[in-house]
Amino acid sequence: MGDVASAMLEVLFTQSPVGLILLDPELRVVGFNTGTANMAGVRAETILGRHVRDAYDLAEPDEVEAMARGVLDSGVPVREHIVRGRRGGDPSRLRDVEVSVFRLRSPQRQVLGLAVSVVDVTERQRARARTRVLDSVRERAGRTLDISETCQALVDAVVPEFADIAVVDVVDAVIRGDEPQFAPVPPGTPLRCVAFGGSRGESPLPTPSGGDVRDFPAPTPYTQALADLRPRTALLDPAPPWLAADPAHSETIRAYSARSLLTAPLAVRGAVLGSISLYRTRRRDPFDQEDIDLALAVTDHIALYLDNARRYTREHSIAATVQRYLLPRRPISRMALETAYVPMTSSGGGEWYDTIALSSARVAVVIGQVSGRGIHVTATMGQMRTAIRALTALDIGPDELLARLNDTVSFLAVERASLPPGDPLHHETLTASCLYALYDPLTRTCTIANAGHPAPLIVWPDGTTAEVPDLPAGPQLGSPDRTPFAATTFEVPVGSVLVLSNAPLLTAETPGGAGPLEEALARVDRPLQDLFDDVRYRLPADTMLLLVRTRPFPDDSVAVWHIDADPAAVARARGHVRDQLARWNVGEEAAFSTEVIVSELLTNAVHYGGSPLELRLVKDRTLTCEVTDGSPAAPHLRHARTVDEGGRGLFIVAQLAQDWGTRYRIQGKTVWAEQALPLMPEGQPAAPHPQPHPGHPTLMSDSRQPNGPG
Repeated sequence: MGDVASAMLEVLFTQSPVGLILLDPELRVVGFNTGTANMAGVRAETILGRHVRDAYDLAEPDEVEAMARGVLDSGVPVREHIVRGRRGGDPSRLRDVEVSVFRLRSPQRQVLGLAVSVVDVTERQRARARTRVLDSVRERAGRTLDISETCQALVDAVVPEFADIAVVDVVDAVIRGDEPQFAPVPPGTPLRCVAFGGSRGESPLPTPSGGDVRDFPAPTPYTQALADLRPRTALLDPAPPWLAADPAHSETIRAYSARSLLTAPLAVRGAVLGSISLYRTRRRDPFDQEDIDLALAVTDHIALYLDNARRYTREHSIAATVQRYLLPRRPISRMALETAYVPMTSSGGGEWYDTIALSSARVAVVIGQVSGRGIHVTATMGQMRTAIRALTALDIGPDELLARLNDTVSFLAVERASLPPGDPLHHETLTASCLYALYDPLTRTCTIANAGHPAPLIVWPDGTTAEVPDLPAGPQLGSPDRTPFAATTFEVPVGSVLVLSNAPLLTAETPGGAGPLEEALARVDRPLQDLFDDVRYRLPADTMLLLVRTRPFPDDSVAVWHIDADPAAVARARGHVRDQLARWNVGEEAAFSTEVIVSELLTNAVHYGGSPLELRLVKDRTLTCEVTDGSPAAPHLRHARTVDEGGRGLFIVAQLAQDWGTRYRIQGKTVWAEQALPLMPEGQPAAPHPQPHPGHPTLMSDSRQPNGPG
């Protein structure tokens, strides 16, 4: 056994690539093998007898000495501990060695010293570090579609593991979502510094005064990398000549002792998105070919993430632009209705709201949302808003309107399902929610129908907050649920506030007292915009909010007459209308047109409608004439021939009014016509009896004066 042991020791000390060092109890070098000599590049006469911290150029000698003395004192070996040393005395060329330390004792238990095995693991550690960097990039980046966050994740992944300083510049147009340019990038192309980081927390590069957009002087490694899409490395100490073209950059490099540069393009399919610049200081080795390979692997991943983020930004920008132009600029306010809102942040989603003026001072308030995000969702939202506008013109009830809107959404869903299987929309289900409220200030009632939308809140004039009473929760639009839509009508006192949102507004009690919305809505008598802001501050940022407050409608702005089903009553009704318009100070031309409209509508009602007959005038921002009769038959606009004796009544009404229509009641119908209402100048009396218009000689054929109430 003695011969074998001696032979093994001979091999270990003369042929083994693993370094072996023998230290005495004073930690002086008393022996080492050829592996150690080759590894450290030392000779026997230079280190034998010297203390270990003096014999070898260690990066942290105190740590090594403390470790060795700990093994001497305790006898507990240290295995595979990484120690950093310098190569050839160059402080910037560090190497990693794996050290194992064991205590040596004689048969008499006397401590003889230490046996140290040394293995150079520099390349292994570097490979592991590169793997960690690449894994970190894959883990951190790509989690968001925000360009700045993606670039900052890249910086955080490479600093300080791979570089001491990192800067990411992105072509300014790419940040806005524009298509990137193909290489070579033209000189002077503006790049925006979107992310940076330093191992010591320093801000790596100054930005030009007035912003963080810059262009690199050419030619430099930065511009060359963007020209041919190949990475560049450069030693910065001493300063190369090209740095003189950018004095501010040069000064910063000197200030932070940057010794080595690696700049690589961020490009995808030959198009340039930006670049990353990595710097190492004097504490680290300069970048080598393996570092370049790692940088290429990193930039390939990040370029794909950035291009995805750019595409999302572009689609989001287009959708937001479309949404901005599809939504109303400002919800209308009528005499009896006040609205408050803030223009929606263009999210590129399918949220929308609308307020639609109807005849007789009524207002429809709509809020809805299409599921999903993107340009196709915004386009669908526009289609639905247009459909609602068209359906509202039919003057149908909210429940019937939602039923017809559901048919439209179902048709759009069928069209989407018929797209080619490769189209992303083919597998996306189209669903939407909508809440439609119709407020009538003359009856002070509100009728609401709901299609899967969050329930609204009603704030009564005393500040009490509650959900709209007895509001059925209908199915979402486009869903397979065929439950009929239902509407609820309730009285709305003057001064009440209706709160509509795309988020649930349940006011659950909190341990501290009233819910947050109840607290904000308690003071309902303050200005509506102040109330809106207070509620808005308590909701998430992406919440759509619309507040509607009812106001009193003046009693003297409505005139109603019950009319006998007698042709002679038409003339008497014209007299009533003439007198009422004079009291309202309506101009001569509008007054004459109103008399003609009343005459034609009442004549039709007397001849073709049924009792009871009612004439109503409503003066809001427009002047509305309504004639109600008991017949459900709908009037139709006809184009009479020259020889026809009739059929021109509704045609004349359509010419004089800016809008007209029919709405149906449980029994009978109401035909209405609406005109713009120019007021007479102050002090100018209304014409008592306007003369027949020369262009319509047959309209005033009944020349009898009114002689009493109709």
